[in-house]
Amino acid sequence: MIVGVFFLKNNILLLGGTGTLGTTIIRSKLFKKLKKPSSKELNILNQKKVEGYLFKNNINIVLHCAALARVRECERDKNKAFKINVKGTFNIVKSIINIKKKTKKKIKLIFISSDAVYESIRGNYKETDKLKPYNTYGKTKVNAERYVIQSKDYIIIRTRFFNKRKILFNYSATNIYTSSIEVNLLVKYIYKLIKKNFKGIINIGGKKISDYKQYKKYKKKLKPCDKSKVFDEIDFKIATDASLNLNKMKMIL
Repeated sequence: MIVGVFFLKNNILLLGGTGTLGTTIIRSKLFKKLKKPSSKELNILNQKKVEGYLFKNNINIVLHCAALARVRECERDKNKAFKINVKGTFNIVKSIINIKKKTKKKIKLIFISSDAVYESIRGNYKETDKLKPYNTYGKTKVNAERYVIQSKDYIIIRTRFFNKRKILFNYSATNIYTSSIEVNLLVKYIYKLIKKNFKGIINIGGKKISDYKQYKKYKKKLKPCDKSKVFDEIDFKIATDASLNLNKMKMIL
């Protein structure tokens, strides 16, 4: 893929560079002028440091992948989840708005949201459907999205992704459905959305598929099970059908 002029002239800040998506973005080498500070170097809970970093490094695009994303951890420490996922996002948005007020410079914010913002029971969720998150992680994403919209120039990507090389579980449900997407493909879609200068909210994923069929393609020894087995072994709520309506994605990409 040839990198367009758009990417050659823009400084991009990646937040969350040590996570699955962040490390894949770095390895892809699609984003040439990429700043990737660690959380110690740039703590999103420190608004003044975020604003200073954006200004000092002349950032044009922020790829916001930083989050407390493990569902179990979010449920066990709700305050921490809201602090990182919501307050951290608020600080980024406030920094972008402040810089625009002071310098008239526009900074585009790409926010990685989740399919967990939807009720995730009936499937085929559209971007315009009512948001009804079923767990703490989803609630933090809904609240964070409200701040992202205030930045004016943004992309909110509602998605669910996985790394085909790191499928750690030994069984998966044949009757839990999602539109999950392999992380390398997600990175390519993010690149295309930025290149097309898309603005707004968009579902990104693959066709509706059961967890078992999705992961079995990459882990041959994976065993099938009923969703009841999964429910019995966890102490938090998960989706039964989080599949997404992808008409908007197909039209744009």
